[in-house]
Amino acid sequence: MDKFTTLEGVAAPMRIINIDTDRIIPKQYLKTIKRTGLGKGLFSEMRYNEDGSDNPDFVLNRPAYRNAKILVVGDNFGCGSSREHAPWALADFGIRCVISTSFADIFFNNCAKNGILAIVVAPEDLEKLFEDAERGQNATLTVDLEAQTIRGPDGGTLHFDIDPARKHNLLNGLDEIGLTLERAPAIDAYEAKLAERGWA
Repeated sequence: MDKFTTLEGVAAPMRIINIDTDRIIPKQYLKTIKRTGLGKGLFSEMRYNEDGSDNPDFVLNRPAYRNAKILVVGDNFGCGSSREHAPWALADFGIRCVISTSFADIFFNNCAKNGILAIVVAPEDLEKLFEDAERGQNATLTVDLEAQTIRGPDGGTLHFDIDPARKHNLLNGLDEIGLTLERAPAIDAYEAKLAERGWA
């Protein structure tokens, strides 16, 4: 997966709590196991009208936010089912970072496994980020994973915490397969010892 180091991009505000994975990517899009092509279904029930046309009131359809790379969202984002298609759809749309006060555990872990940085901040910090994100085309945030900071359009900076192992994996673009391959020399050495003893 792609490394996550520093991300600078427009942040789209979604002041909605308890957005579940079915709202992120509805069930009709779950027929595929490909990670690509799901961006068109992202938030489709909110994003499109019944006739398939864009809902102009939905944030990602507004001109300022059509190329957003960051979402600033309400509490408990990603609750509901464990579908990994939710982070796949976010990534395919171009979202690399989601910021909230809380996430559902499975969604939170699935984000990290798919190169998306999910950041937990305090409620007062989230409110500042909402205010920044609501500036439209001037809603540019800079997320520095190494420094663990979020810099707003006026230069104000917030610090965020992250598990060191999660940080390492994102910085180095390592999913579970990548982590295993990182340990390939040790695995090969162990298997060679087993072969010497006739156990392989």
